[in-house]
Amino acid sequence: MQPLTPVMSFAPELLLRAQAVRAAIFDVDGVLTDGRIYISERGEEFKAFSTLDGHGLKLLAQGGITPIVITGRDSPAVRRRVADLGIAHAVYGAHDKLAAAHGILQQLSLDWPALAAMGDDWPDLPLMTRAGFACAPANGHAEVRAIAHHVTGAAGGHGAAREFCDLLLMAANRYAALLHGHLVTLDAAG
Repeated sequence: MQPLTPVMSFAPELLLRAQAVRAAIFDVDGVLTDGRIYISERGEEFKAFSTLDGHGLKLLAQGGITPIVITGRDSPAVRRRVADLGIAHAVYGAHDKLAAAHGILQQLSLDWPALAAMGDDWPDLPLMTRAGFACAPANGHAEVRAIAHHVTGAAGGHGAAREFCDLLLMAANRYAALLHGHLVTLDAAG
C-alpha cells in the first residue's frame, strides 16, 4: 500500500504562525453550525452539525492539539454533540468568553500564544485578538474576518472547522501521519 500524498496545502506563513498551537477554541453557532437556530413550537432547539467538522475535531485531539468549545448559548443539542465528540473542555452559556478561556488556559497550563481561536462574530473578538492564531469562517462577520489570520474557504457548519483543524494539524506536522493511519485503521489506538 502506498501512502497518500496530502492534497491539502496552506501558505507557509500560516503554517509557521500556527506551529506553536497546542489548543484550539471553537465557537458553536456560526462555526460548528451554520448559525441558524431552529425552534419548534414546543420551544425545542435544533441545530445541524457537519460530520466533516466533527471528524476534524477528533483528529485534532488525536494529533495532540486540545479542542475546546466556548459558546454563548447552551442547549441540549450542543452538549450532546460535544459529548459525542469526546471534547473534555467546554463552557456553555458563556457571557464572558474571555474569562471562560482564562480558566481553561490555566487548567491546561497554556498561554495565549499556544492557543488558536475560531469565531464568527463580535463576542469571539476578545479570544481571537489574544490567540496566537485566529481563524474565521467564510461567512463570518466582516470585523471578525478582518482580524483573522486565516479565513476559511468553507462556511460555518459546512466544513470551516475541518479546514481549520487540517491547517493546525499540518502546522504541527501531524496531518500526513493521521491521513496515512486512516488507510490502515480508523481505531484511534491503531
